[in-house]
Amino acid sequence: MANDVNPYRAPAATVADAVHGTQPVKLFSISGRIGRARYIAYGFGLYFVFMFCAGVVAGTLGDAGFALMVLAWLAIAVLGIMLTIQRCHDFNMSGWLSLVIVVPLANLIFLFIPGTDGPNRFGAPTPPNSLGVLIVAWLIPAIAFAGIIAAIAIPAFQR
Repeated sequence: MANDVNPYRAPAATVADAVHGTQPVKLFSISGRIGRARYIAYGFGLYFVFMFCAGVVAGTLGDAGFALMVLAWLAIAVLGIMLTIQRCHDFNMSGWLSLVIVVPLANLIFLFIPGTDGPNRFGAPTPPNSLGVLIVAWLIPAIAFAGIIAAIAIPAFQR
């Protein structure tokens, strides 16, 4: 009777032993995965934050602020490459595919290829997107599309 298990006893596993089906989002890393919505939202969000801060500081420093703007662009480029590598990992491809980002129009694959459902060789998927991420991810393309339509329509109506 030593092998009898009491069905009414408390669970032996602690909360720390629980296996999670997702991994945390690592913004400043080349390991891990990032989905499409986060890729769009974080990419544009980082761009706007860096450019706003660099613009304010450059405006107060005058000509010396040019070096700060160059450093901000380099930081954005590095973070963009890091996010693109994670995006490649999301659809189970090597980070070397991120070199496609320099090819015009070919870099759109990162926006349209869906990620792998469930875990892949680069880890578990990230947690579900928050409402803020989804709003930014849908708002940015909508604003870009409206801008393109306006750029085409406004000159046509000015005749």
